[in-house]
Amino acid sequence: SCFPYILFPLHLISPTSCFPYILFPLHLISPTSCFPYILYPLHLVSHTSCFPYMSYFPYVLFFSSAKSCFRHLKFVVINSLYQSIFHFSISLFIATNICETIVWKAFSPATINTGKGTEFEGAVIALFHLLATRTDKVRGLREAFYRQNLPNLMNLMATVAVFLIVIYFQGFRVDLPIKSARYRGQYSSYPIKLFYTSNIPIILQSALVSNIYFLSQILSSKFAGNIFVNLIGTWAESGYQRYPIGGLCYYMSPPETIGHIITDPIHAIIYIIFMLGSCAFLSKTWIDVSGSSAKDVARQLRDQQMLMRGHREKSMVHELNRYIPTAAAFGGLCIGALSVLADFLGAIGSGTGILLAVTIIYQYFEIFVKEQSEMGGMSTLFF
Repeated sequence: SCFPYILFPLHLISPTSCFPYILFPLHLISPTSCFPYILYPLHLVSHTSCFPYMSYFPYVLFFSSAKSCFRHLKFVVINSLYQSIFHFSISLFIATNICETIVWKAFSPATINTGKGTEFEGAVIALFHLLATRTDKVRGLREAFYRQNLPNLMNLMATVAVFLIVIYFQGFRVDLPIKSARYRGQYSSYPIKLFYTSNIPIILQSALVSNIYFLSQILSSKFAGNIFVNLIGTWAESGYQRYPIGGLCYYMSPPETIGHIITDPIHAIIYIIFMLGSCAFLSKTWIDVSGSSAKDVARQLRDQQMLMRGHREKSMVHELNRYIPTAAAFGGLCIGALSVLADFLGAIGSGTGILLAVTIIYQYFEIFVKEQSEMGGMSTLFF
């Protein structure tokens, strides 16, 4: 493939102005065409003025060539059917991949020569192997907990701890009492969770950092030694991997070990500030872009003929503004803090990956519980 096509995520395009919110496009490589096209979600473009005959299609497509139109229409139809038939989206595959990494590094039977002898890659299997082969059992136990360059039991315990902390924070929420404007005596509540924007801040932050890394690596390979390129990032190679050793990219990357935090505390401080600030800002911005701000929630409640108890219809926006922006910003801040904590503790799969896995699994668990309660309980699974 010669050129990428661009798939813009939902909620990023305004009907009146198509480009102000296109911040993090997902670049994909077309396996069948050398020409790029752009795939826009339908409801984000004014089809009454610009595209009057596209209301029956799930997407509006702009192809660079007519020849590629029929070739890629098949992809759109399959994708639409997939999303209609299967409730689970790509997030399930993300969680599965992260969980696979954690399980593999915990129970991997692969052997690696570390210079001190052959050891198993999996932390749990390495524990029994070291206890069985080392004459000094205390030393073998210490190696199983603190060995370097391979997964150890401390990494595994940190992963479990971060999982439990994220699940605990998922229960923090404020229930705002609401009532029906049509039927008397019908009361309910509107929950505003601490993680109001869920895992969106860490996804956007990860996409931002990945794009900066990608740009920096390209510039450093083409213009090595340039002072402006070095300010963005300087890179070193270790085997088949490249890692930042200076510039902006270095301070945006997490410290690898506790020793690195001690030797270079400025790096750790800047990384913490960047993670907390970027996650809070992106979370706060996302509620305005995605249609979940106080004005949008108030409009949804009015459409459902629901009112907040003790408040008039005009004062709902003011009352929701007391909770939603704070929950979005503080929730993004907590997401960034948990990611930093996981990175500093050396959790398996990186802090970003663990947060994505936990939040995705918890979302599907909530969906599962809700569906079971609507269908009559857990007995429907068996009968």
